[in-house]
Amino acid sequence: MQPPLTPAEIVSELDKYIIGQKEAKRMVAIALRNRWRRQQVPEHLRDEIAPKNIIMIGPTGVGKTEIARRLARLAQSPFLKIEASKFTEVGYVGRDVESMIRDLTELAVSLVRNEEMEIVKVKAEEVAEEKLLDILLPPKQSSPEVREHPFPDDEATALIEARQESEQADSTREKLRKLLRKGALDDRYVDLDVPDRNTPMVEIFAGAGMEEMDFNLREMLGSMLPKRTKRRKVKIPEARELLIAEESQRLVDMDKVIKSAIDRVEHSGIIFLDEIDKIAGREGGGRGPDVSREGVQRDLLPIVEGSTVTTKYGMVKTDHILFIASGAFHIAKPSDLIPELQGRFPIRVELTSLSRDDFVRILKEPENALIAQYKALLETEGVELVFDAEAIDELAEIAYLVNSRTENIGARRLHTVMEKLLSDISFNAPDLKGQTVHINPEYVRKGLSEIIKDEDLSRYIL
Repeated sequence: MQPPLTPAEIVSELDKYIIGQKEAKRMVAIALRNRWRRQQVPEHLRDEIAPKNIIMIGPTGVGKTEIARRLARLAQSPFLKIEASKFTEVGYVGRDVESMIRDLTELAVSLVRNEEMEIVKVKAEEVAEEKLLDILLPPKQSSPEVREHPFPDDEATALIEARQESEQADSTREKLRKLLRKGALDDRYVDLDVPDRNTPMVEIFAGAGMEEMDFNLREMLGSMLPKRTKRRKVKIPEARELLIAEESQRLVDMDKVIKSAIDRVEHSGIIFLDEIDKIAGREGGGRGPDVSREGVQRDLLPIVEGSTVTTKYGMVKTDHILFIASGAFHIAKPSDLIPELQGRFPIRVELTSLSRDDFVRILKEPENALIAQYKALLETEGVELVFDAEAIDELAEIAYLVNSRTENIGARRLHTVMEKLLSDISFNAPDLKGQTVHINPEYVRKGLSEIIKDEDLSRYIL
């Protein structure tokens, strides 16, 4: 297993995709490194060290979700993003808070299964190739009469003929194998038994908080019904992929997968609770749609605090899952959360609004920079996009100006500005094949000037 990244290395990796927000990056890097440190301490102390959950406070579009998502990829951890506003207090219509642990476990099982399938892929490819050759060249059945009652005089002749037939069949099979590997048979069709996707689904209606019972009933009824297959004519490449997938599933030890997945959820799972400010507030006995806000917080508390949740794969402990909550907190404040929940999020970090210079860097610097994305998209049509440095500055200025005049949606404003600016080029790209299109400041001002001048119009278009 490769050594874990240091906090400085984690921040450096995050810097490749996210501009600014140094404090938030530092805090999540420390939280991630602490998970590895916890595994190194003596066992009697290991269970006592609780994860340091984080609340990220900042307006939309400044990188809160992206930081959490990239962090999970770096750690190769099961990661679930979910809006806190989806949950409701027990007894109300809405999702049960425990469902996020079940969803995270499902993701972990899928993640580990795919890893195991990759390990057995070479063996699965070998078995699939042999099955495909059996379909193309079915084994010849020996005559039972010759085998059981050979005449004494003809016994040696029969053995020689059988050996020659076997050698000839082996030679033909090897020739087919070479043709198969070269792709010379890719246009041929074979008959293959595949699962019938048109099998009617069993519909179970369960109330709020009954997702686990719902799924168990589906699984139980599904296992009672026979698995239906149908014969299809498929080309050799598709048949190979279907056989490889089937053999990979067969070679994977699902008991091992489930055990590993649950362990990964319990010790390295990350849940990103977005819009936690929407459930902040203690209205007491108030009426109306917000009556269950405090109830949702109290339902979330045992999950964040550490409890055991029943899933279809077994019991999952939440004691060491890392929770990263985020919210704009325009109306509510973190102190509006119930004290017990505040205590389970000891780290609070504030993300700053993006400046004009940040917009310039977002357009140019990240590995997945917007300008690089649009260039790659139009290259598929044979069109080369060239942006002048001054044009990038102008784009950033316009995005910053529109954000300040209307709703501040952070870096997401750049998406709408870029899409508006390049809409004509994108539409006409098939007719511009082989051409180079220069984007200069004049082009930017011409394409977006009317929207900037008319503040009311910009509210609707951008």
